[in-house]
Amino acid sequence: MGHASERHDVNSYATSSGKWVAFRQPVLREYARREGREVQFTHEVNPGEVWEEDEFWNELSWRIDDGNMGIREHFMSPYREGERITIDEYYQYMFERVPGLPEAAEAEGTDALGYMRKHGAFQIEEETYNKHEKDGWPTPSGKQEIYSKSMVEFGYPEHSIPHYRVMSHVHPDNLQEEDEYCLLPNFRLPQHIHSRSANAKWLAEIAHRNPLWVHPSDAAKLGVGEGDLLKVETEIGWFIDKVWVTEGIKPGIIGCSHHIGRWRRKQDSGNRYMTNEVEIEDLGDGKMRMRTVSGVRPWESDDPDTNRVWWRDGGVHQNITHAVQPDPISGAHCWLQKVRITRPVDGEEYGDVEVDTNKSFEYYKRWNEMAKENEVHPRGERRPLWMNRPLPPRKEHWFIRR
Repeated sequence: MGHASERHDVNSYATSSGKWVAFRQPVLREYARREGREVQFTHEVNPGEVWEEDEFWNELSWRIDDGNMGIREHFMSPYREGERITIDEYYQYMFERVPGLPEAAEAEGTDALGYMRKHGAFQIEEETYNKHEKDGWPTPSGKQEIYSKSMVEFGYPEHSIPHYRVMSHVHPDNLQEEDEYCLLPNFRLPQHIHSRSANAKWLAEIAHRNPLWVHPSDAAKLGVGEGDLLKVETEIGWFIDKVWVTEGIKPGIIGCSHHIGRWRRKQDSGNRYMTNEVEIEDLGDGKMRMRTVSGVRPWESDDPDTNRVWWRDGGVHQNITHAVQPDPISGAHCWLQKVRITRPVDGEEYGDVEVDTNKSFEYYKRWNEMAKENEVHPRGERRPLWMNRPLPPRKEHWFIRR
């Protein structure tokens, strides 16, 4: 999937109190349009034939549904009856509904999409101060609430006012053993976008491994130095990674970037810039182990650069060792992991990953029970109706059917 200059997108600029809409365009597609070339899909001009996501889903919906599944109706053109929506129509429809934009476009002799292609941004309001004086706050009281009646109604009176008393699974009081740490697994290196940029060869050359970030005081306590191996044990498994000693992380915290450690089996094809070749072994009783057979290697292709790959370390796949931890209130995944840090034993190697699927499911059920213990649904709502979303479901879907 394309990103940055390879796709269309909208965003706003929070540089003042005003309200803006901005338009990002795929550079080569817009260049082709200005040169008079007909382009149906952005991947036709993107480097590497990269799709942009909006077009991909529009196209996939029509290939899945022959017209009888009810999927196509959500991807219909608003201008051509019975036809699939195009990317230009998608944004034209959106911009026609931006207050003031159609009028500004008409004044320049163009339409809303043409205006945004030319200028790239449109100011909707010069300032947005004191909105609450006219509209109030979107709360039951209509005021900015320090005390939340909704938290009481939904079973969490202890959270009815803001505080810092939450004793989470990684609170220091719950990390009392000498080998217990908090694993920070969800930060990104600046070179990559999750794992979607793994096909960018120059970015992969800059960053392709994810060592454990360890503070010097913790490294001394653990008796390890730069490049030594440590075993990180989560609630459901473990992985082995190399140490990077740095003052860039707080004592008591172990860090490991989450978007590196891609893998493939021998029979798998696809991108190789950042993938280790692995073997997966079923150890029985729900346990699975992954072992690196070989790291990143150069290979022959139409691109001569693939034969110039000099790095060998593709990192460690830590993600599958992370227990699923649904937050009892929000339902969001709690990424931080309580872990034990030890030295590997004989037979355990760099890149080894082991997971117990039975433990994984049991641990998930324990977290689910934490939500059910206090679960209250006044009037049958799944969540407070006033806590809106950017794309909320229809109102009837906010209620639990008994």
